[in-house]
Amino acid sequence: MSSREPVLVVHNPAVEKAVSLVRDAFSKQKALLIVGNCWVDYCGRASSKLELGERIVIFKEDGSLLVHRSVGYEPVNWQPPGCVFHVSAVGEVLQVRAVRRKPSESVRIVFDSVFLLCVLSLVDRGGFALHASEEDMQRAILVEPLLVEDGFKPISYEKRVEPGFVDVYGVDKVGRFVVVEIKRKTAGKEAVLQLAKYVEAVRGVVNREVRGILAAPSLGKGVQRLLISLGLDYKALDPKKCAEVLSKPETKRLQEFFEVKE
Repeated sequence: MSSREPVLVVHNPAVEKAVSLVRDAFSKQKALLIVGNCWVDYCGRASSKLELGERIVIFKEDGSLLVHRSVGYEPVNWQPPGCVFHVSAVGEVLQVRAVRRKPSESVRIVFDSVFLLCVLSLVDRGGFALHASEEDMQRAILVEPLLVEDGFKPISYEKRVEPGFVDVYGVDKVGRFVVVEIKRKTAGKEAVLQLAKYVEAVRGVVNREVRGILAAPSLGKGVQRLLISLGLDYKALDPKKCAEVLSKPETKRLQEFFEVKE
């Protein structure tokens, strides 16, 4: 039976005890969670100060840092992997600094009270699979139009036309209108015929060339030939890639897109 202790938990440690535990965790590159009353100063590409409050602070094995309030899923302060952590006692308070060299920046967290300190020796070798729905794929295209093609610019989504709703509607780099039909799984002939109807509907109301693009992970038998015969294009679009796009901070651009759309 293994003697490894995945989690060491200490409640309300004195400053000296907290410094000892934190220093040992950092020296052994263990993850650390501290819940306490703290303030946070950031200095680097900009500067910020987070006033005193009770928070959850996570230091990870790779040198990343997250400072969380008791509500919301996003950290109020954070640093990416690669930080060097330093701990010290300053009078009756616990001080932890996270320092990066490139770019030069630092975060100073000062706890006047530590309610809970957890040293984590975690083993995680499990794989991670990302999955995306058609709606997620649509959102990923709005966030990163290059997923469709170079120079593509979305104008609208769920655009109503006589046969139904266009997933994504935009223009290509030479100014042609583009109708994008998205399928999460292997696209069949029905998807091609649906796209063709949307393209014809748009052509009937605009005085500009209109293209159609079927975006899907793969095509069924005979679908490529049907696309060519109808003058439509295909873009291989991997749901996993779309999920990766949505997991990035740039996803905030999508929220802005939704907010300005009427």
